[in-house]
This record gives sequence, C-alpha cells and structure tokens, in this order.
Amino acid sequence: MARVSLLLLPVLLSVTQARIHRLFLRNETRFVVHLNTFGYFVNGTLEVKLVSLQLPAEGSTDSSTVGFSLARSRVNGVLSYTAEDTETCTLLKSKSDDTLILFTIDPHTRSVEVKSFNEKDSTLTGYKEKTQGKEAGKGEAGKGEAGKDAGKEVKEKSVETEVVSVTGKEMYGLKLALIKFKENSYNFTFNITIGAEDQGLYNLNFHNCRNMRPGVLSPYSLNVEIVEKNPAGFLSAAEIPLPRLYISMAAMFLTAAVVWTYTLLKHRYSVFKIHWLMAALAYTKTISLVFHSINYHFINKEGHPIEGWAVMYYITHLLKGALLFITLALIGTGFAFVKYILSDKEKKIFMIVIPLQVLANVAYIIIEETEEASSEYALWREILFLVDLICCGAILFPVVWSIRHLQEASTTDGKAAINLEKLKLFRHYYVMIVCYIYFTRIIAILLKVTVPFQWQWCQEFLIEVSTLVFFVLTGFKFRPASNNPYLQLPQDEEDLEMDEVVTESGALEGISKVKKTSNGRERQRDPAL
Repeated sequence: MARVSLLLLPVLLSVTQARIHRLFLRNETRFVVHLNTFGYFVNGTLEVKLVSLQLPAEGSTDSSTVGFSLARSRVNGVLSYTAEDTETCTLLKSKSDDTLILFTIDPHTRSVEVKSFNEKDSTLTGYKEKTQGKEAGKGEAGKGEAGKDAGKEVKEKSVETEVVSVTGKEMYGLKLALIKFKENSYNFTFNITIGAEDQGLYNLNFHNCRNMRPGVLSPYSLNVEIVEKNPAGFLSAAEIPLPRLYISMAAMFLTAAVVWTYTLLKHRYSVFKIHWLMAALAYTKTISLVFHSINYHFINKEGHPIEGWAVMYYITHLLKGALLFITLALIGTGFAFVKYILSDKEKKIFMIVIPLQVLANVAYIIIEETEEASSEYALWREILFLVDLICCGAILFPVVWSIRHLQEASTTDGKAAINLEKLKLFRHYYVMIVCYIYFTRIIAILLKVTVPFQWQWCQEFLIEVSTLVFFVLTGFKFRPASNNPYLQLPQDEEDLEMDEVVTESGALEGISKVKKTSNGRERQRDPAL
C-alpha cells in the first residue's frame, strides 16, 4: 500500500497546487466546468488569470456564449448553487435572485463584459482598453516634397490598457480588455475583493454555452490560474479551524492509545494478538491526524502542501484505512474472542474488503490532489463513495454470522450462560458499527449542507469525535478477558449448573456438592452461600 502511494504521489502532486490552482484542459467539450468552491471572509480575494483560451475559428463562435461565472450559494450550506440550468445559458441571464457576477467573453469585439446581480460591496479590479489620440497640426511649409508632406494633417492612434477598480453596482456594464496574442487564443485577468456584505461560499465556473445546443460540439482549450485567499491564509473559511482540530483530536487519540496499552500490559496473560492490532490502529490514527494537521498548516501558509509532509500523511492514511477495516472485520468474526480460525466465507470477506480499501484510499488521494474541474475528479469521487459504502456493508456480515453462530451454540453446547453474554456483546457491537456508519457517512453530510459556510468544519469534527467514541467503546467492550465480564468463563460454571439441577428437586433439597481443593482436601459448599 505504501508502495502504491509512493508511485502515485509524484504524479498527483504535480497536477495541482492546492489553493493556488493551475488548470489546463485540452479539446474540452463540456458546456460548464466547475472550477472551484471556496468560502470567503471579509477582504478575501479571488484572482483569476486566463492564461490562454483557444476557441474555434471566429466565424463559427457566437458572441456572448463563453465566459466565467462567480455565484454565491443561495443558502449558507455547501453546494446549494451547483444545479445548473441545462436549458438556459447562465451567461445570458438578465436577472438573478442570488449574488452572481458574469464575465462574458466576446472574441469579435475583443472585450469581456461584466454583469453583476445583487452584488453589494465587493471590489473588482481588472484591465480595460484605453484609447489615446494624438493629432499633429500644420507645420511650416517646407521646400520641395518635404514641405508638402509636413503640411498634411497626421493622426496617429494607439491602444493601451489601464487598471480599473469598481465597487458594487458599478461593475455592471464594465468592459475589460480581451487580449488576442495569437490566432483564436485570448487572455485576460480580473481580481475580486469580497466585501463585508458579500462574504460567503462561492462557486467559480467556466461556461461554453454553445455546447448546450443539441448536436453541437465546439471543442476549446483552457489554461487558467486561480488564487483564492482569506486574510488568515489560503484556506477556505470552513477549513481554517482544521489544523487545530486535527492536532487536538490527535492528542485525544494518543491518550486513548496510551490508556489501552497500559490496560494490555496490566492484563498481559489474557491479551490476544487482536488487542495489539487495536493498539496499532489507535497509534496509526494519531500519527495520521498529526500529519493531516501539518499538511493543512502549510497549505494555509504557502497555498500548496509541502510534498514530504503530504506523502507522510497519505501513507499513514492508507495504513489507517486498511487497519481499521481489518480490525473491525476480525472483531466481527469473533476471532480470538469466540474462535481461533476463520471460515472460508469469512476469508472471502477479507479478500474483498482489503483490496477495496486500497482502492478507496487511492481514490481519496487522487481526489485530494486533482483539480475539481478535471473530468477525472467526478469519476474518482463516485468510485470513492461507492467503494466506501461496499466496505461498510461488508464488515456487517461477519458480525451477523457471529451472532447467528452464538445463537446456535447457546442451545447446543451446554454453555448457555457464557454464550448468551457473548451474544449480547456482539449485538451491541453490531449496533455500534451501524451507528458509526450512520454518523460518519449520513449525519456528517447532512450537517455540512445545513450549517453556515464558516461552520462546515463541524462535519470533520463530528467524524473524528464519532470515530474516537467508537474506538473507546470497542476497546471497552472487547478489553482483555480477565477484566471483561462478557468474555471471561466463570470458574464455578459447572457448580452453578449442578446447583440449579439439585435445588430444582425437592427430594434432594439441602444436599450440596462436594469439591476437592488443590491440596486434595474435600470442601463442602454451604447451600446458603
């Protein structure tokens, strides 16, 4: 797994520069490309530099069909503005109920028209054309041909650009300069500073609305650089608390791991190998969170991750994911707690879950290191979601099999008491896994789409706290047998069964069992005890 990550990371880290985005699309045919989503506080800035936009021949490209849109979410939750209208071109909108800024590129007039709707106090800075006319009057008549030429009126015209900065409603109708530097290739730049009334979560999209028409494919090539920043750094509003959150949770997981290790050393004679595997998982989770925190810290400072720290985080993330599902599946099968061998169908679960977990973690790395605008991004995101659900469902099967096995054993092997205790334990474990999956996969997503944009980090907080609680409860339920009433065998279990049999008969009432002690002497148990 580490080898896989090491092979992938040099390629992936060259694709993106985190919050400093560099995107190049060649022969693209999508009519809308989602470039990025970012949460801006007051004085947050967005700088977009269209390095190169290569369009088909001017004669085949209609005006007012290509450009950018910057749209704020309709509500504070994430992705509430991602549903695109597939019938109406966004760039042709004449009104909008949401904060929306359009940059419509017109290759014919070599200009970019700006339209703003419900924008209040943000500031747009860009370059517009500046035309200077210089007129030379009649000079003194010279002799010969030189005098005749000097007597003519000469008019020269030069086109230059100048910086323009407008705020609020002044943006509407502004025309920025579109520079044509070679055949059918254009570039321009704009910068937006978010005002106090406009802070929020924004989606930046690129549109080629000509491709919305049935049967029309107008391929284009796009090379764009995007820099998004808040006053505190390069992290989005919802990501700013994450470095502190991850390092704090790492300290809590480390504390739990140390307490668990102390418990194992204290009861070492009743410790199984799976207990040490649980300890390894807790320590790996701690290290992964530390590297995750460091990775976000450098992204916030530099705008991109430091490659060494990113590699360490992805390696520990891979190990943590594999250890988590292996440990859960082993506990679910009752390995060492109920039996010491795995059945063929239980082995098949491991043969399925472990490769799927490797695939899921590779998909996670690719998503983290690939631009949202890339066509591969959506594919790998769907793969990750699907594989994660399959793994979560797969680890429930061993628990169900263990519960069924214990139900059958409690009625056949004569040890009903201990088997019923184990049955209760594994039923609790099944409920714990279901709750863990429910909170980290469903509730966390619902929380993210409902809270204000600056509180979306609570999704990660819920996931980490749920994981910590799940780890602690699992450790408590499956602690070493000498300290666990669910797993330890009663020393006098046969005595208890005999007592129950003896006292059931009135004819034998008062008779007690005699048991030899270790030194050979007989010991009579008091029936009253």
